[in-house]
Amino acid sequence: MIRTIMMSDIYLDIKDLSKHLKIKRSTLYAWVSQGKIPHVKVHSLIRFQKEEIDRWLESFKKDNSTPSPIIPEGREKAPLDILIDRAKRDVYNTQRGKTGPLSRPGREG
Repeated sequence: MIRTIMMSDIYLDIKDLSKHLKIKRSTLYAWVSQGKIPHVKVHSLIRFQKEEIDRWLESFKKDNSTPSPIIPEGREKAPLDILIDRAKRDVYNTQRGKTGPLSRPGREG
């Protein structure tokens, strides 16, 4: 038996895809104009191939197969951590809970 495949089985229009993705139509139009979403233009009509959209959506999934590294207690700080700590000390004024440089001895702030 040969099954006839209808265009509606393969392609979605803006209205259908916006319902499927639960986003505004205007967002889809913007993504199309910016080239952010795979689409087909037939004259002035915009269509989306369902399989292509499914692959596109899959590309946004995070790979959770590799666990985040656990940093053991007491490890030496990396140079970047030291810089961040120093910047926080320079900017955060614990006396009043405000940001700004601490007043220096011998000066009145």
